[in-house]
Amino acid sequence: MATVKVFDQTNKEVGQMNLAPEVFEVAIRPEILHLVIRAQLAAKRAGTHKVKTRSFVAGSGAKPWRQKGTGRARSGAKRSPIWRGGAIAHGPQPRSYEFKVNKKIRTLALKMALSTKVAEESLILVDKFDLPEIKTKLFAGVAGSLGLKKALIVLSDSNNNVELSARNLPGIKIVRQDMLNVYDLLKHPQLVMVQGAAEAVQERLK
Repeated sequence: MATVKVFDQTNKEVGQMNLAPEVFEVAIRPEILHLVIRAQLAAKRAGTHKVKTRSFVAGSGAKPWRQKGTGRARSGAKRSPIWRGGAIAHGPQPRSYEFKVNKKIRTLALKMALSTKVAEESLILVDKFDLPEIKTKLFAGVAGSLGLKKALIVLSDSNNNVELSARNLPGIKIVRQDMLNVYDLLKHPQLVMVQGAAEAVQERLK
């Protein structure tokens, strides 16, 4: 069982927390992480691309010229895909890119991503974030004290002052513990979790 130090927002050690090995010390399988990230990114795609088939292109339905005797090709419509200004054949149409990944696999991938942060010693536990007002400069000072550059910060619940103060800082993203996901975990080199959020995630994933 790994033991991680807990700091306050000024980077002073205030305690320790034991991490459950079944959540934070799981063997890494890259193929599972890759599958879950692919599914997450695919679900974000709008899929609204569309080209016009011949039934949607404006143009007469009359035959351009007679079938025989002109020495030209036997054309039947101006909307044909082989004509300039005509339709597009077999082009993209609106679709959903989502594909299903079983809940057990998604949960396992989340455990693996958390375990990666622990193995890399890039997990920072903070007892709480407390800002008196919404001010980017205040949170920038906290980030500087903790040495944060490109970090994912996980809160236990809503904290309006922190969320709004941090949104303009480049490289910093804040999520609540119930919105934690594999893509954000692996995208950010540093992971900062409020102790309450770490306890909630650990209890949920056990």
